Amino acid sequence: MKISLLCIGKTDESFIREGIENYMKRLKHYINFELVVIPDLKNAKNLTQDLQKIKEGELLLKQVNNVDFVVLLDERGKDYRSVDFSKFLEQKMIGSVSHIIFIIGGPYGFSDELYERANQKLSLSKMTFSHQMVRLFFIEQIYRAFTIIRNEPYHHE
Repeated sequence: MKISLLCIGKTDESFIREGIENYMKRLKHYINFELVVIPDLKNAKNLTQDLQKIKEGELLLKQVNNVDFVVLLDERGKDYRSVDFSKFLEQKMIGSVSHIIFIIGGPYGFSDELYERANQKLSLSKMTFSHQMVRLFFIEQIYRAFTIIRNEPYHHE
């Protein structure tokens, strides 16, 4: 199985980039993982929020194939405890899902087309985090999930 995380715009803060790189190195031992960063839209400040969501959605959907299992990181999505999230990933691996794509939207969320294409929505928290921080938090959660699956001493209950 392969896991991809799609997001809009580069990570500006060096401490976040370092954290992301750290967990991506760790993930190599467990799963084929890639972080795909779609460049920010040019002249986004001249677009309405809806038009920006549509244009970002078009760019994100170009990265998705028909057979991919798509999960939007959305505040209205399903909440998981870390152990439950590891079970979710394990079920996808057992169920022969070859590619899961998790998507972090732009500042205004997702287009209707992305919501229609998604197989599921997942919420990291009821709180709001910066899109850059969400990248780090989520990649760490994927790493944590695989240590739980392998019964390794990273996660403590």
